[in-house]
Amino acid sequence: MEDISIVLQVVTYIFTIALLIIGIIIGIKVIGLSDKVDKLLDDLQDKATTLNGAFNVVNKFSTGMDLVSSKIINTITSLISKIIKKKEDEDENE
Repeated sequence: MEDISIVLQVVTYIFTIALLIIGIIIGIKVIGLSDKVDKLLDDLQDKATTLNGAFNVVNKFSTGMDLVSSKIINTITSLISKIIKKKEDEDENE
């Protein structure tokens, strides 16, 4: 019985050592993977910053176009209003 007890202890120690070594290897791989993920996230953040600049340019351009189109529409509307008022005034005078 004592021989079986000693053998089981040795087997348990071997499995424990193997499990510890496997855990260390997995831990090292996870650290390497987290470094890769960190680099990837930094790259994505740089690209997003670049895109933000492009979106700011597009936003400024669209705002400028909106202002120009609003002024053109207001000018055309005021001209049409003046023409209509002149015709109404002429019609009333007759």
